[in-house]
Formats: sequence, structure tokens, C-alpha cells
Amino acid sequence: MSSADVITLPKLLSKVPEILGNLPGLIKGSKMSKITDTTTPLGLGVAFEKATESNPNGVAILYEDRELTYKQFNAWANRIADYLASIGLKKGDTVVVDVENRPELLATVLGCAKLGVCSALINTSQKGKVLTHSFNLVEPKAAIVGQELVDVIQEVRDDLDLKQNFFYFADQDTLADPGTAPEGFSNLATSIQGCSSENPASTHQPLLRHPLFYLYTSGTTGLPKAVVFNHGRWEKAHGGFGFSSVRLTKTDRLYCTLPFYHATGLVVCWASVIAAQGCLVLARRFSASRFWDDIRKHNCTAFGYVGELCRYLHEQPEKPDDGDNPVHTIVGNGLRPSIWKEFKNRFGIERVVELYASSEGNVAFTNVFNFDNTVGFSPVSYAIVKYDKEADEPVRDDKGFMIKVGKGESGLMLGEITDKTPFDGYTDKDKTEKAIFRDVFKKGDAWFNTGDMMRDIGFRHAQFVDRLGDTFRWKGENVSTTEVEQILDGFEQIVESVVYGVEIPGTNGRAGMAELRLDRPVSPGGKEEVDWPALCAYLKRELPPYAIPVFLRITDHGVETTGTFKHQKNKLKEEKYDLNRHNNPVYVLLPGESGYQRLTPEIQAGIEAGRYRF
Repeated sequence: MSSADVITLPKLLSKVPEILGNLPGLIKGSKMSKITDTTTPLGLGVAFEKATESNPNGVAILYEDRELTYKQFNAWANRIADYLASIGLKKGDTVVVDVENRPELLATVLGCAKLGVCSALINTSQKGKVLTHSFNLVEPKAAIVGQELVDVIQEVRDDLDLKQNFFYFADQDTLADPGTAPEGFSNLATSIQGCSSENPASTHQPLLRHPLFYLYTSGTTGLPKAVVFNHGRWEKAHGGFGFSSVRLTKTDRLYCTLPFYHATGLVVCWASVIAAQGCLVLARRFSASRFWDDIRKHNCTAFGYVGELCRYLHEQPEKPDDGDNPVHTIVGNGLRPSIWKEFKNRFGIERVVELYASSEGNVAFTNVFNFDNTVGFSPVSYAIVKYDKEADEPVRDDKGFMIKVGKGESGLMLGEITDKTPFDGYTDKDKTEKAIFRDVFKKGDAWFNTGDMMRDIGFRHAQFVDRLGDTFRWKGENVSTTEVEQILDGFEQIVESVVYGVEIPGTNGRAGMAELRLDRPVSPGGKEEVDWPALCAYLKRELPPYAIPVFLRITDHGVETTGTFKHQKNKLKEEKYDLNRHNNPVYVLLPGESGYQRLTPEIQAGIEAGRYRF
């Protein structure tokens, strides 16, 4: 940490003019972020209807060459809600939604929200066993699947508990042409054509604690967990991000390439746009080469990001017109301090609304005051406590209580569980309880364990340091090491595996690496160790692309464990793929290659020099 990053009183006072200029928004957002009223209707459906009433003819969604006004998009969602109600779905039911970034996805989520039905937003990279688990976990009453993902669903359909109510959206403008559903699916675009476009009374039924959608997060204990995201949390994000932090207007257009099965896109970006009654410019996926052309084409004044996205943009060759774009604000998380100021200056960005939050957590930070190199300010009760990495537990004093770090020090981030900041948890109650620390600073208190190391930089501001435990982040996704280990161990030639994340120079997060013990001795030449094509095909079939290990290290001895039989990963992380630090064969899946190849000193040097773009 640079001493320049510490927030001092003079630095804070320098932001007073900016604060005063947005005082009404700050006050409104602050009130909304602390709401505890369990009797007043709120959430996504209510907010969108208010925005529609205020700005009916404003463009709400722009996708490629499709424009939908607030009135048009609201009517579409109403028809979806009306149809789902007609087949018996009601408040509290769950619908699996497996559609890539396009208007049909958001219309479905909004329609379900108006009905009080919970949307389970499947990660569209999921397939095989992971997809089956995520699907069955939430016990859905229906599934809505995009044409682009029908084949993936069909591959696991026999293993799904749901046997009826499979609906289909063609991969096209379904409002203009519904297309034809394949066998085993009902065409939702056709079914809703005769349904009511009027706002349903059910919009005003969801309250603070009622579930809005499930988001999936990879935990430290295996397969994905379904996190309950309720209407109250959406309302708080709507206020905290939309009115207090991001502060867009009706004339603003926010460009979002982030997947909408994650909260940054679905909650932060969309809620901020709805708060402003502005326009969400939706892209199917991120393209570094087309990014700024799209920005200019659609006159976008803001965009959503994760750190990896910014890194890719930063690595593009500089152009004389880099700063010639309409963007003034970006919102997201993970912008690296090493490129923060350079990125802002190069692309002419005025405000970086960096944030820290998790789908399941009860503590959030936002860069309200536009400081550099910080996740920002938090208005809620949190603590950063001393943590012993060797013992893998927080430090406690002689009375058994945890110890807060001092300014400039790092430790484990905790969020206090209160009526204002509840922890809604997971579908699995045991997993929910494991995420809670009790008797932290006094008897009877309860705090959510974020699993993240943060640095206190003063005046309720923090810096993100690292992620603890067996989850690492790669390509903007959380990867569960246990989940990947289970898949690897299912390959017939692998006896035992241990998975961990390793840093690659010039990249964000950690790439997956696995140490493997095989059912045969390690050969000197490394030729006969594994049926590499079969292993690669197996991993691509069972894991999403971001979870496939980049490096595989072959060992002829057992994987080292701790005294409590946990895999000893610290040494492996330190040695990573460095051939100078161990004698084990290492295989690498290079960018653009279809299979693993033996890591050589020459390839390693190329990786270290940044010649391969991971």
C-alpha cells in the first residue's frame, strides 16, 4: 500500500463540493440502503414501474439495433408475468433462467419479479454435473431456456428433477419473430402474445425479505451454492449505488458486457440505470477490440466493469483517439491499483465507482467520494480483524474476542449481522451457519465472515487485499477448488488431486493449477502419464471454461496434508509452475490451444514475459 492511498481529513474535505452537489441523492440513497420496513412493497418490479411512469418513452434497453422504451419493456414483462400466473406459478415459486445476455433475459427476470417468483440465474458457462446440481438445488417449478443453451440443457435433462414446464426463447428478436421451439419445449414468446400488458397487482406483493432471485457462488466446500437475493437487498442496492454513488441521469447510457447471472451486472448496473431512468446498453459478451467502437456508436456515457475487463482494455494498443469517447463514469470492482490512474487518464474517465460486495454478504463499500485505489466507503457496521494465516483463523485476545487492525493494516473483513444488515444466507442452512462468527467482540453478537482480506485506510475506507480459503478468482469468476478437485478425481487415471490458484504476471486474479497423483508411476519423459486428449475433453465437458486448470503438476507421491488432513497448499502456491523450484513435470493449457502440453523453460519464460494472453 502506498501512503498516498491513506484517506486523511484534508483529502476528505477536498471532496466537500462534490458531496454538496449530490446531497439530495446521497440522503435518498442512504435512507434506502438502511431500510428495515417489512410492510411496504418494494424491489425491482416497483422501481421499474415508477421509472416507466416517469419516463415512458425513454429508451430503457438497447441491444444491437433493438430499442425498447420503458413503456414497451414494462408491457413485455407484464405479459410474461401474466402468462406464468396463468399456468399456476405464484409468489415464492422458483423459475430457472438460463439465457445469455439479451433483452429476453431481463424481461424474464422483471416479469418474475412482478409476480413474486424467484429467478434462479444459472451461470451460462455451467454444464454437466455442475449444471445439474445448480438446477436441482433450487427446486424450480419451471425453466426458461435460450436457444443458445438448449443443447447444454438437453445433455443433462434426464438428471433434472423438473420434468415439465420447459420454456424456450429463440436466439433472435422474439417480439418481432417468436421462432419455433424444439421438441420438449414450449415457446414462451408465442404463449405470452395474448396476455395482459397492464401492471399486475402482484407487483406490490413482494416485501423486504421476499426472494427476488438466486445467484450462484462457488464456495469452499464443493459445488455452487445458491445465494438468496431478496427484494430488500435489491432496494438497498438501488439506493446505495443508483442514487448515492453512480448518479446517472435520464440522458445517460450505461454499457454493460458483464454477465447478468452476476450481481455486478444484474444488480449494480441495472439498478443504477433504473434509478436514473436512463438506458442500459446491453452486449452479449465482452470484446476488447469492439468495446470502444460500441461505446461511441451508442453514445454510452458509463460502463460496468470487472478488473479483468479493464486489464484487457488497457493491454490494447494505444490509439490517438483513446480519450475521445463520451464515458465519464465506470462502475464495478477489481480495477488494479497498478493501472488505476493510467486507465483513467488514457480513456478520459472522470469517476471510478469501485465497489466491494458479495452476492451473499451483508457489507458493501462504494467509492462515493471518487478516491483512487480504494473500494470506497461503507455506511454499515463492519470490522477488519487480525488474522493468522498459518493457523487459518482470526486472532483472539486473552478474553476470547477478536482484535481490530489499525489504520494501514490488513485483516479479515467481517460484517455485523443486525436488523439493518441481515445475512440471508444460502439454501443450505448448515453452510449459512458456517459463514457466521459469534461472540466476536462481545457475548451474543454475530458477524458474517466475508473470507476477504482488506486494509483499513481511514475514514471508513478500505482496500481489497486478497481472498482467503479455497476459492480463488479467475476471469471474473469465483472458482471452487473443491468443485474442481471432485471433477478431476472422477477421471479414471487420477487417484488424487489438489487444486489452487497461482498468479500469472500481468493478469488479474489467479489461474487454476492442480497437483495430480496418477494411477501409474511418473515416466521420465512424461509421455505416458495421462491420456491428455481424453482428460482435456472430460474437463471441457464437466467444467465451465474459467474453472478448467491452466496448469497441471504431476507427482508420484501423495499430496501433502496438514495435521487436520487439509491439503497443504501454501508450498504449492509458492512453487506454482516454476520449473526452477521443483522437479515435477508440469503441463499447461495455453491460450488458443485445444489441449495441454509439457511446460518447458522456454514456454515458462514466455508466460513470465507476458507473451501469452491468458
